[in-house]
Amino acid sequence: MTTRTQLPSAADVLVAADRIRPHARRTPLLDVEIDGRRVLLKLEHLQRSGSFKLRGALNAMLSGPLDDHIVTASGGNHGLAVATAASLLGVQATVYVPEPAPAAKARRIEAARARLVRHGADFAEAALAAAAAAQQPGHRFLHPYDDPAVVAGQGTMAAEIVADAPDVDVIAVAVGGGGLAAGTALPIGGRRIVAVEPEGCPCLHDALAAGTPVDAAVTSVAASATGATRVGEVPFGILTSHDVASVLVSDEQILNARDRLWEECRIAAEPAAAAPFAAWLADRVPGDRPCLVVCGANTDWSAA
Repeated sequence: MTTRTQLPSAADVLVAADRIRPHARRTPLLDVEIDGRRVLLKLEHLQRSGSFKLRGALNAMLSGPLDDHIVTASGGNHGLAVATAASLLGVQATVYVPEPAPAAKARRIEAARARLVRHGADFAEAALAAAAAAQQPGHRFLHPYDDPAVVAGQGTMAAEIVADAPDVDVIAVAVGGGGLAAGTALPIGGRRIVAVEPEGCPCLHDALAAGTPVDAAVTSVAASATGATRVGEVPFGILTSHDVASVLVSDEQILNARDRLWEECRIAAEPAAAAPFAAWLADRVPGDRPCLVVCGANTDWSAA
């Protein structure tokens, strides 16, 4: 990480919470018993735009003067969040997505009145094209996870958890580029984070093993949301200074967890959002009072 990068703090999360409050929902906690064990679920899939990503997009866009045109790249959820935030704030948005991006997410981005551009085989290729397009006057590139304001915005979700359930001792989150996990680390004091990734998208797991961000392969049923090929420098800088356990789950475990969230709780989560629940079902989430973040629901169940 460059020394010029200022990592966000817990204080930045509090400022972000005030900043985004007029536009973002405070999502509920659900206390359930499954297989004879109690667990809290943070229902962030009920957030506007269908995922936690709206928090970071709003905070980043409201942190300074509004740009005329926001350009971003996304596997889907961040793009939909930017499109939604841009519509709420009255600015234009262009979202680059990889060619394989799910139709459900692409359709919703366009429905939020953003311009959608399909480019490249993966997020990294889409991001390069988006960054180049953002060089035009009046345009700004907004990174989905490697941005201090985005990370602070995502941290508002965790701040709600500890305010509503102060006895929570572990929070489990799905990891793509690391923005949600890093944001979660900021306001939770000494509580532990369990960072859950698909076996086919292990960018944080590989970075922690290597001691630095490294490129990782992306092959998973959850890749549209957890398909970053490299963990962000900002998230990595935060997560390496906190108590983080890295857990990998298989696609089979993810899909089973997604189906059980529906059968047990009638929660319609996308695969990535079921990853923390998959880890918990496999007894990979410790603690006396764990909370699992159900982070998104942008899927079409008729095609799932």
